[in-house]
Amino acid sequence: MTQEPSPATTSSPLDSAGALIALAVGNTRTRVGSFQIAANGNECLNPQSFDSSEPQQIADRVKEIIDSTIENDADFPTIIMSSVSPSSADAIERAVRETTNQSAFRFGRDLQIPIRHTLTETGEMTVGQDRLLTAIGAFDALKQACVVIDAGTAVTIDFVDGEGTFHGGAILPGVAMMLGSLHEQAANLPKLVYKKLDKDTSEPAKQTDDAIMLGVTSAIRGAVRLLTERYAEHYSAYPQTIVTGGDLGILEDEELIDTFAPDLQLQGIRVACAQIVEQDDEHDG
Repeated sequence: MTQEPSPATTSSPLDSAGALIALAVGNTRTRVGSFQIAANGNECLNPQSFDSSEPQQIADRVKEIIDSTIENDADFPTIIMSSVSPSSADAIERAVRETTNQSAFRFGRDLQIPIRHTLTETGEMTVGQDRLLTAIGAFDALKQACVVIDAGTAVTIDFVDGEGTFHGGAILPGVAMMLGSLHEQAANLPKLVYKKLDKDTSEPAKQTDDAIMLGVTSAIRGAVRLLTERYAEHYSAYPQTIVTGGDLGILEDEELIDTFAPDLQLQGIRVACAQIVEQDDEHDG
């Protein structure tokens, strides 16, 4: 059963789809970018990543964007946040308010994410905002059924059908999580930082660090291939594949990937806000 998009909260803080500062708060990193819809269309301007545990750095960047926007005589920006880490989001929101004297609006509290889905009731309650917003951004970019891969702290591999309906997907450990758990749980395995494999060889790895890299890379790439085939069988058609996230480089040489989109969640925030504004206008009409 397809669930329709949740309506925007009453008295939506979005008056227009103009200047927008988007913050995607993750477990490890927070991505910040801005949009000037009238002047730059869909372009995400000067996106930057910050450690989520450094709220003041994030707030200072938001203030820089606000000051630059005002200097260019653009509309005063609306600040919108998505988050999968409430404690980090709370700290960042406080820092932004204290630094800019402006309020940030948050999905899940001030705004609902406008996306159709086929999740169970429990799934709807527990699905991460990052997955839903990335799915919205992916469908807006491709306008067709797609497998959406977000390679971050965790790797999510989700399916969106040709109508933009989110069907859920799979979650597995990300690169750093795999490397960390191997070191922590197996006493003789070294602590490593990810490095790319030599794409010109198909030989088995000859030493432990290379064997770990081969295993981690194969786990993620293999999951992408297996799940894409699974979703294609479910959908009776082969979907496009699009990848985002801080570790998207692990899939750079994967022939299965059709599109790389580093700021897909920020784009999802932009699209979601535009849809909410449209819903508000229709309701007012």
